[in-house]
Amino acid sequence: MKKTFILCCMAVIAVAPICLGQAKPAKKSAPSESAITDLEKSAWEAYKNKQADAFKALMSKDYCGVYAEGVKNLDAELADMAKTDLRDYSFSDIKVVFPHPKMAVLTYKAKVQASLGGNDMSGTYNSGSVWIHQGGKWVGALHTESKAQ
Repeated sequence: MKKTFILCCMAVIAVAPICLGQAKPAKKSAPSESAITDLEKSAWEAYKNKQADAFKALMSKDYCGVYAEGVKNLDAELADMAKTDLRDYSFSDIKVVFPHPKMAVLTYKAKVQASLGGNDMSGTYNSGSVWIHQGGKWVGALHTESKAQ
């Protein structure tokens, strides 16, 4: 019995360094600022080109848009896409922060040439978006903009 106990202890001691030396899975790093900016630009391109499926694929099912005229869910945003003529846009003063590894907050100025339902909406807008890592990918959860004065 004593011999069996000693052999078991020696086996545990011999195997312990192998078990403890296992490599830990590498942590997934947060995407770069440029990756989040590229996602935002992809959303604007899909909106500009009225590609509803592409836009929807970039957004969370719980997406919210906050504008002067009210708060929109994803369906309302897609309905407005059909009535919007976004002719041109450009971004400046882009900033991206990661307050949490699964959240990116993007702020920027958007210079826009556009109309909605025949009304000119062109101008410079102070814009912000929140992107979250959900279901294995980054999706837009919130977008807001306010016309600069």
